[in-house]
Amino acid sequence: MPQADLGQITLEYETFGPASSPAVLLVAGVGQQLLAWDQRLCTMFAAENLFVIRYDNRDVGLSTHLDHLGKVRFGTLIPAIKAGEHPQVPYSLRDMADDAAGLLEHLEIRAANVVGMSMGGMIAQTLAISHPDRIASLTSIMSSTGDRSVGHGTPEAISHLYAAPPPDRAGAVRSAIAAARVIATEGHFDQSATAALAAAAYDRAFNPGGIGRQLAAILTAEDRTNALRALTTPTLVIHGTDDALISATGGMATAAAIPGAKVVMIQGMGHDLPPPLWPQIVTAIVAHIRDAADTELRPREP
Repeated sequence: MPQADLGQITLEYETFGPASSPAVLLVAGVGQQLLAWDQRLCTMFAAENLFVIRYDNRDVGLSTHLDHLGKVRFGTLIPAIKAGEHPQVPYSLRDMADDAAGLLEHLEIRAANVVGMSMGGMIAQTLAISHPDRIASLTSIMSSTGDRSVGHGTPEAISHLYAAPPPDRAGAVRSAIAAARVIATEGHFDQSATAALAAAAYDRAFNPGGIGRQLAAILTAEDRTNALRALTTPTLVIHGTDDALISATGGMATAAAIPGAKVVMIQGMGHDLPPPLWPQIVTAIVAHIRDAADTELRPREP
């Protein structure tokens, strides 16, 4: 796969569809490699005459690992945050949004339709705030605003998020299955597919320290609500009603903050993208992208 050299960071990425088509940048969640955007799902988007880009965020997959920045000690970080302090962490969501902007610059894409899930939604929102000229449309999936009064996960889901994965392959796969089972859409949990994805991710690049640094970026991020209120970016919010990791209040708060945002609440969906829901999700996102393009081309009122 190709890489984008952004200076201190190199990002691994893969594309689908003709480069001459409207670009769709897919941003993955915490600890997820580009593999989390299933190749079949990417192909579905590309079949709609879109140029699809999936990539590894910094600190995961085959992008730059920042192990020299050290491990995050959550035992001290979380109490400090609760005490109202602003502890230093290796990097921020703004840094990760800058990475996304740098990738678009590398690909010579003026503006992309940015689709982020979970932490990827937070990065996509931050990109819209800090680099509005780089976003043709925004889709935030199963994400939140950074307001700590919304988007709460269940204790069980949160415990899996902070659990360090075993260093061996079999243990890492078992850990991934246990976590996915808790947050999956009821009736659509596929243990075999989850195990295969976890094994492929482990074989490709195993970097648990990077997951901790990404989590620290989330925990120390500022509430984006006020900044989101100033956005003019056409926005779609997708969230599941049964999300155990980021409750639906996170998605509703995102939509409420962004002027004119459209909302698709999917009944029964958890914190995942099960294949049976792909047609509904793709249809909604493609319609949003086309509507955003039509709005941009429409003559402005005098």
